[in-house]
Amino acid sequence: MASRKPLIAGNWKMHGRRADLAALRAVADAVGPAAAAAVDILFCPPVTLVAEAAAAVKGLPILVGAQDCAEFSDDGPYTGEVSAPMLKDAGASHVIVGHSERRAGRAESDTQVRIKAETAALSGLAPIVCVGETLDTRLSGAAGEWVGRQLAGSLPHVAPIGLTIAYEPIWCVGTDRIPTTREIEAMHAQIRGALSARFGAASERVRVLYGGSVSAKNAAEILAIEGVDGVLVGRASLNAADFAAIIKAHPAIR
Repeated sequence: MASRKPLIAGNWKMHGRRADLAALRAVADAVGPAAAAAVDILFCPPVTLVAEAAAAVKGLPILVGAQDCAEFSDDGPYTGEVSAPMLKDAGASHVIVGHSERRAGRAESDTQVRIKAETAALSGLAPIVCVGETLDTRLSGAAGEWVGRQLAGSLPHVAPIGLTIAYEPIWCVGTDRIPTTREIEAMHAQIRGALSARFGAASERVRVLYGGSVSAKNAAEILAIEGVDGVLVGRASLNAADFAAIIKAHPAIR
């Protein structure tokens, strides 16, 4: 198996003002250089803060990403859209695509997610493709089939450098519930198998994260699960102390 450096990513969603960027240095100071060398640390603030966040982390072992990008790579009459080249120019290195809140709230299809991922990669951004099932789908026993279909439709045709998959069961996002250790391990194994079938040897460089109610309390257990290459953190990433604790919970650091 190829060595994959763990990734601990924070999605601020629609939170954050300029003053909140002080949290980036606070996290770097709290985790220290050893932790920062062992894992990649990524913050995805709202688009209004991407450029300032990128400036704020200069000299720090922290990466900055965006929470979404347009399907269009060329400038044009797309009011309100922000393209991947614009995000790259602002200093982003990664971009989240296909988050469940956009799939549901904006009716984004697998095809749209794939196009966004491909556009991001062509622009030099590492796409983080999100997949995950609803509670009804989980209870019906069709979670694996659902996520498999999402992967088939959402993945780029060729694995770009930096491609990451985030498994976020929708019924866990923003709640205090998470799947069992066995359920997380099984889904990550399925995703790894789908990546291998799609990309062959290149799949070994693709990281697979878990997301959904990750906290300082459960991070150590989640990060110790076989096949989990890191976590995508929502609300806990808004608190510097909590996010630093999640980072330091990774087995590569302890």
